[in-house]
Amino acid sequence: MSPPDIVRLGGGEVRGLRLDGHLSFRGIPYAAPPVGERRWRAPAPVVPWSGVRDATTPGPDAPQPTRSFAHVTSTDEDCLTLDVTVPDTPTTGRPVLVWLHGGGGTNGTATRGAGRLATTGDAVVVTPRFRLGVLACFGHPGLADGGTFGLQDQQAALRWVRREITRFGGDPANVTLAGESYGALMVAAHLVAPASAGLFHRAILQSAFAVLAPTPAHTLIPGVPALPPRWTPADELDRLGATTAAEHGWTAPGGDPHAALARLRRVPVTDLIQASDAFIRPAFGGPVLPESPATALPAGRFHRVPVLLGATRDEARFFVAVFADLVGNPVTARDYPRLLAEAFGDAADEVAARYPLARFATPGLAWARVCTDRAWAWPTWQLGRVLAAHTDTWCYEFADPDAPPPVPLPGLPTGPQHAAELAYQFDVPGSPPLSAAQRGFAERVNRYWTAFAAHGDPAHPDLPDWPGLRTGHVQSLAPDRIGGADYAADHRLDFWARLP
Repeated sequence: MSPPDIVRLGGGEVRGLRLDGHLSFRGIPYAAPPVGERRWRAPAPVVPWSGVRDATTPGPDAPQPTRSFAHVTSTDEDCLTLDVTVPDTPTTGRPVLVWLHGGGGTNGTATRGAGRLATTGDAVVVTPRFRLGVLACFGHPGLADGGTFGLQDQQAALRWVRREITRFGGDPANVTLAGESYGALMVAAHLVAPASAGLFHRAILQSAFAVLAPTPAHTLIPGVPALPPRWTPADELDRLGATTAAEHGWTAPGGDPHAALARLRRVPVTDLIQASDAFIRPAFGGPVLPESPATALPAGRFHRVPVLLGATRDEARFFVAVFADLVGNPVTARDYPRLLAEAFGDAADEVAARYPLARFATPGLAWARVCTDRAWAWPTWQLGRVLAAHTDTWCYEFADPDAPPPVPLPGLPTGPQHAAELAYQFDVPGSPPLSAAQRGFAERVNRYWTAFAAHGDPAHPDLPDWPGLRTGHVQSLAPDRIGGADYAADHRLDFWARLP
């Protein structure tokens, strides 16, 4: 007997779609539409509906500007919906995995098939959409909870899971909150946010960036200056919001803040999202996120849940390819010393001695290796050690050298770059198909992930042992080998530990 494809929820009934081995329910509202006067307010309860709501097509993704790396176009603010993927066998008490997508804070989509992840480990997978960019992280004098609207959306989705997931066979007392890139950054925020306590019981952070420390110039994206940790003080955000609104002519400078907010809620969303790049850092200092995670996590002030975290072996190849090579401005041998000097100052010669151009096929690959080690591997190691000091923590490196690229990169070396692992977990539209060996590898990785979701430990009887990070172990994940990596040596962590 199969589970029903019509499910009764608190807001009404939904009809899903029966696919190969699983059921998919898409576009289910978990909060009221944040439109009109609800723009920049905490998510409100779901508006009930009558009849059976069609849940066979995705809801709109959050409004976002067009990007070369994100083939998503949306200007619909009615975006607070989620998708639920359930194995097509009747049972109860399944572990639940709530997935927060990446996209840099301005872009991203939850519209990916999660059937592989759900059926491999017999789990319920929930993928929420949430506000992004200027609609998520905007602040302004007089605006309550500025800079935290995306975070609050995710909390609302987690509360929906607690209320409703038993109707899909899931266990609300066994919820794993997972995310990649910006989604992983938000998982770090939930580890600290008071209202997130008890809403999830394990955490997975894939390729989190700048959680604890600044990022040197150019090492996240070529041409971008040094970046602080990805959190901003609420009062600083209020000033930025007021200045931005005045510069765009949306408000008069120095006017009444409440009148300004009323005007801002009438600005067309197509105009607003052009300012999204300035509003990707969640704010701290208010009731939603009282303390910066960069301060709270090292001090041990976070929710004690088991954590699995890691990165890809060649993270920065994605950023060098997309933001340098593909736009016709590749890193050259002449650029390399300048980039090193602007990123590392007096230590530039030391970095050049350890990453000489002669060791790499191109200057772009040399710069990508520097950026991977400094902006990704070293911060991942730092964050893992901080967490492992207080809770059970496991660390991995995704290392398939033939991983398909997240976006087409004609003629460029790809490898295990940023976001490459997603094609092994989800059905990513436009991604090249996996080989037979990669499909088998994907199943092994997903069994680790769902074992962690089920038990708070990735150990699986049919897979290689995975010791915790307190032993110094980092699990290398590749089709031809799963086992310990010499992470510190491979990424020169002792060297980076000496630099400011």
